[in-house]
Amino acid sequence: MAQDELFTVNADLAPPPEPTGSNAGEPQADPASSPLAVRMRPRSLDEVVGQQHLLREGAPLRRLVEGAAPASVLLYGPPGTGKTTLANLVSIATGRRFVAMSALSAGVKEVRGVIEEARRRRQYNAENTVLFIDEVHRFSKTQQDALLGAVEDRTVLLVAATTENPSFSVVSPLLSRSLVLQLRPLTDDDITRLLERALADERGLGGELTLSEDARAHLVRLAGGDARRALTALEAAADAASATEAKAIDLAIVESTVDKAAVRYDRDGDQHYDVISAFIKSIRGSDVDAALHYLARMIEAGEDPRFLARRLVVHASEDIGMADPTALQAAVAASHAVQFIGMPEGRLALAQATIHLATAPKSNAVITGIDAALADVRAGLAGTVPPHLRDGHYAGAKKLGNAQGYRYPHNVPEGVLAQQYPPDELVGRDYYEPTQRGAERTLAERVPKLRRTIRGEK
Repeated sequence: MAQDELFTVNADLAPPPEPTGSNAGEPQADPASSPLAVRMRPRSLDEVVGQQHLLREGAPLRRLVEGAAPASVLLYGPPGTGKTTLANLVSIATGRRFVAMSALSAGVKEVRGVIEEARRRRQYNAENTVLFIDEVHRFSKTQQDALLGAVEDRTVLLVAATTENPSFSVVSPLLSRSLVLQLRPLTDDDITRLLERALADERGLGGELTLSEDARAHLVRLAGGDARRALTALEAAADAASATEAKAIDLAIVESTVDKAAVRYDRDGDQHYDVISAFIKSIRGSDVDAALHYLARMIEAGEDPRFLARRLVVHASEDIGMADPTALQAAVAASHAVQFIGMPEGRLALAQATIHLATAPKSNAVITGIDAALADVRAGLAGTVPPHLRDGHYAGAKKLGNAQGYRYPHNVPEGVLAQQYPPDELVGRDYYEPTQRGAERTLAERVPKLRRTIRGEK
């Protein structure tokens, strides 16, 4: 079983029934008892939804699926974007035996066993093999190295899938022997097409049920670009509707089966800007509960978690800054965590950073300081760098007076001494004005003393 954000679904990596005789290389029917996502798996390029950047005429993946010169492939992309489907299509197009493995359960012994069987079939039966490995990034270096010889001499045509950047998760020799193709999340229109096809197709629900507009919109939002998730949710809703002899799937049925309330939120409309604005203003106003509410609304609506993480990083400097220097560290850590572990677990890092920022002391001294400095620069108040601060590490620098008279602060016990640092035009200009809040209270006392010492004032 594989657990995803919304549902528990059966892993569908098992290869299709092996073709024999004259049917070799042709798609085989999936049993009616198979999950909807398996039954609706495309059996030709014409049925594939999305990934048009890889499937347009002349593109490498289309040529491979259409039976051009075989090449091992690394398919890199998020879940539910068609990696297993495309591996199946490569197998069908090339008339090869299809073997699927998951890096979660297979070890070096299993890999070598598949390769030996592929070599035997190739030698004695003239039968070639497509080896599909899901989550190949979970293979150790030793396990990946075990594939190299078979890939190089084409004992197997490797189609490997990964949700992580293969440049960092796949060994270089295997990377260099494979065509790396990046799959993109399906669009809302793509998911809508899949749902409509599943409703009407005999392999799916066969036109026995209809789907209301708001239920369809909710399923699309829940899918988050993942075809398998969308079809699994539709199947659960269809089962619930059939149990009550309903002929239509409405929003209430969808909500009851996936235990996830519909959120009135348009990621491309006014609600997007209103909710993110309310989120930031709640953090700025130190209302941690309201901030968590708006965060939850955006997560529930399928907002890109990387967008939320970026806003937290910006806010950490804009509205907190030196009042709590650890706020930026927390926000950056949350951003890295979201990219590293994804959703739904990433919600925890986002919530932790939100709580940290909302409860932190606030200061806008960082943004007002840098903006004031930028305003002067844009107004032409740049000036020349004082000679004693210029670089003196090249021939002729001394003759120009560069670095002459520079005083090294570490040579005095206090570590701070009187010396001009800004250009003449900006001497005496103060940009950073610390507040009396949080850690800036200490800086509010220290900064004026530093300025007086540096400027030679008493």
